[in-house]
Amino acid sequence: MRTDIDPYLLQDPDVKVSEEALRACVHCGFCNATCPTYLLTGNELEGPRGRIYLIKNVLEKGVKASGKTLEHIDNCLGCLACETTCPSGVDYSRLLEEARPRLNKLVKRRFADRLLRAMLTRMLPYPGRFRFALKMSGLGRAFSWLMPENMRPLLDMAPKRLPRPAEVAKVGVVPATGEKQMRVVLLTGCAQQVLGPQINDATVRLLTRLGAEVVIPKDMGCCGALTFHMGERKRSRKLMANNIEVWHKELQEGGLDAIVLNTSGCGTAVREYDYLFRHDPKLAEKAKEVTALIKDVSEVVAELGLGEANKASKLKVAYHDACSLQHGAQIKSAPRQLLKDAGFEVIEVPEAYICCGSAGTYNMLQPKLAGQLQARKAEHIESVAPQVVAAGNIGCMEQIAGGVKVPVVHTVELLDWATGGPRPTKVPR
Repeated sequence: MRTDIDPYLLQDPDVKVSEEALRACVHCGFCNATCPTYLLTGNELEGPRGRIYLIKNVLEKGVKASGKTLEHIDNCLGCLACETTCPSGVDYSRLLEEARPRLNKLVKRRFADRLLRAMLTRMLPYPGRFRFALKMSGLGRAFSWLMPENMRPLLDMAPKRLPRPAEVAKVGVVPATGEKQMRVVLLTGCAQQVLGPQINDATVRLLTRLGAEVVIPKDMGCCGALTFHMGERKRSRKLMANNIEVWHKELQEGGLDAIVLNTSGCGTAVREYDYLFRHDPKLAEKAKEVTALIKDVSEVVAELGLGEANKASKLKVAYHDACSLQHGAQIKSAPRQLLKDAGFEVIEVPEAYICCGSAGTYNMLQPKLAGQLQARKAEHIESVAPQVVAAGNIGCMEQIAGGVKVPVVHTVELLDWATGGPRPTKVPR
């Protein structure tokens, strides 16, 4: 694709990266075939090719960004299905992540939108604040008529009851059972600590049972992914820098074989830490060292070996491919194979490459489109009649659970159960 970007802008290295991505695009349109929003709307500007043109126009001379441009970019889930499909290797994710903060500066959002985004960036990354907000949601429902219209869907999403905090996955070091095979840090997530603490408990039990010493550092916090993908940078980079320092310190003092993620949505940002801090000499080298250790929990379990598994269950499990795993990390076979090795019958879901509509904060910011994708995903899941749905990301789990009648659990919960842990509470006897 030919570009005509202002030379002054090209002095910005991030704009240079965007130009390289734009020039790689050959207008083929293959990306539209796997783009969720294009499939829903049939609108060219709601597909990757159309959005690429919009971003190109913003960067080129004499073209002003409009509210419509911002709307079409906001409607992108960032699922990266287009990258998996693209025959030309267009780095759409970096193009999108450079465009979002730029558009936030160029186009003034409606007050209600600014208010919602400000609330999410100040609440979601902090488990204490998030838990308090969910506890207050009952009161909020009583006065929902006083709230801006775009905030009301948040009340519908809030659970009526919150699970108790994690009992096993607490700050400190949990030793391996038997001979130690590796030493790992577990990223416990931010929203997951509140909505799904049982996932972290199952992960620690499983990893230690298989021979891993699990470290949960005291000062580790949110990875910054949720706010980063919204286009916010100041707070996101601060959160990211903190984790880089914490993990690097742990690497230097105790040695690490892996930094384990059981929240695949975090992975699309965490795996980019070295790239995101490439212009910061103080952090660049540390970021490079820690990102080299990032692994999804399924990769680590496969490396350790599942060992003896109780194969008596034979539950029919519909495995959901989180976009951050299949498109972001390119991990598809490992979770399926582990579930099969554990004795579960894994059944494939039609349109597995299409997003469920969660996409970080997308279902909070774009509830209408997210609801359509939720219904589409639920229909495909129910068509294969599973007994349980397994996924590798808390956001997907919450989104899918709102549309199906069967239990939705994390993959590690089933693997933990199969290797001697407790039955997941959501799975009926």
